[in-house]
Amino acid sequence: MANSSRNGPARRASDRGRYGRLNRGRVLATALDLVDREGLSALSMRRLGSELGVEAMALYRYASNKDALLDGLVEALYLELEDRLPPADESGADWRAGLHRIARATYDVCLAHPQAVPLLATRLLAVPLARRPAAVLRDHERVLALLRGAGFGERTASAVFRAFTAWLLGYVTVELRPMVDNPDETDPAFRLGLHRLSPKELPTLRDTAASLAERGGPEGLAAGLDALLDGFSGAGSPSAASR
Repeated sequence: MANSSRNGPARRASDRGRYGRLNRGRVLATALDLVDREGLSALSMRRLGSELGVEAMALYRYASNKDALLDGLVEALYLELEDRLPPADESGADWRAGLHRIARATYDVCLAHPQAVPLLATRLLAVPLARRPAAVLRDHERVLALLRGAGFGERTASAVFRAFTAWLLGYVTVELRPMVDNPDETDPAFRLGLHRLSPKELPTLRDTAASLAERGGPEGLAAGLDALLDGFSGAGSPSAASR
């Protein structure tokens, strides 16, 4: 009985790490911090357990496997997005201004966690709509409700939603592409590795590479989004465009 009583508390204590008793929020926040510092390749149940000061087995009640942990990181990104936005009920709000707010907040979250951004494509490509994290679904609901509340019909709202999502995630992906070949080089041409690009086969790319390496920033995001949305509002009011 003495051994049993010693083993019992020890087993219960396995859920308590260096930051106190675990919870899902703490597990996901620590996983995201690890990925921010060392990239997605560093993330494993064993490494995350080490970061939290617990055995890897203690994590399985919060994420059943590695895929579930990756989905949790997507959830963490969208929860941070929610924190940057006003309450989701934007009924009566200007739909374009609302989309700009969502786009800018998403951009800011992605630039704060660039190592995790690939998951916004890979995991959402792998997970059916109804199985996505609740925070992701609330983001979808926010955009669609904003459009429907502005008077867009179902089909047009769906088209705007798809175009908005494609532009936003595509823009962020382009912003975060690695362009620098050698960060220790001070000469721009060698820094970008232009000597690796054939001047005969890729003359235009070589000439344009320096401009491509510059980020468009929030201004480029907003300008591109306006150009995109003009195509849906140019015909008149949302109500007219929905017919």
